[in-house]
Amino acid sequence: MIALSVVGLGVASYLTYVHYAGINPICTAGTSCIQVQTSQWSRLAGIPVALIGLIGYVAILASLAAPDREATRLATLGLTVTGFGFSAYLTYRELFSIHAVCEWCASSAVIMTLLLAGAIGRYLLGPSGWAPEPADGAGVLDDELAARPGLARR
Repeated sequence: MIALSVVGLGVASYLTYVHYAGINPICTAGTSCIQVQTSQWSRLAGIPVALIGLIGYVAILASLAAPDREATRLATLGLTVTGFGFSAYLTYRELFSIHAVCEWCASSAVIMTLLLAGAIGRYLLGPSGWAPEPADGAGVLDDELAARPGLARR
């Protein structure tokens, strides 16, 4: 997930740079990236959506770098759900309002979808990667019994 976040950060950084530099993005699909990048949907409340994406990827990366706890896994999940929803909305606009697809934007949407899948799995599986962490200290007795073979469970 960290690698995906770094790649997403690179895509969003590039698109943010393109926006503020006032240059056309590199695009193999003709002018579709230019159409998307200059459309009315390329900004939200005057803020470039590329910058919003950049901030989102930084936040996801920060949540992944934080100590692995249920709260940080939930934060990652919340951030990726929000990013996925925003990407889905923007993809809708590309397809049905702009009638052009930016390959950079599409790659970011794929990255965000993969991050969401990873965040769901990470949250559901818990810290060990196999089961949710005990909320009430359950498992402590089992650990103690394993460490002291002379003890028996009643």
